[in-house]
Amino acid sequence: MEGVDLKFSKDALKAIAAKAIERKTGARGLRSIIENLLLNSMYEVPDMESVEEVLVNKDTVEDKKAPVYVYADKKKKKTTESKEVEAV
Repeated sequence: MEGVDLKFSKDALKAIAAKAIERKTGARGLRSIIENLLLNSMYEVPDMESVEEVLVNKDTVEDKKAPVYVYADKKKKKTTESKEVEAV
């Protein structure tokens, strides 16, 4: 995922921390949680053109939804489900 920014929303960070507390894990547990969230992205993003940013949000953590991929055209965002929404 070279050249692609990885960002986490505040809600996502809180949800990740809550999972780590629930599992009673430390830094290794946090790493494991984050790796599991990004597993598909690590394989998909290198083959995708013009992805500039991967955004992990609360839905990614709690509902196992795909992160939001932000493409070079920053006016639109796409998820791996190919749903487009206007950027804010």
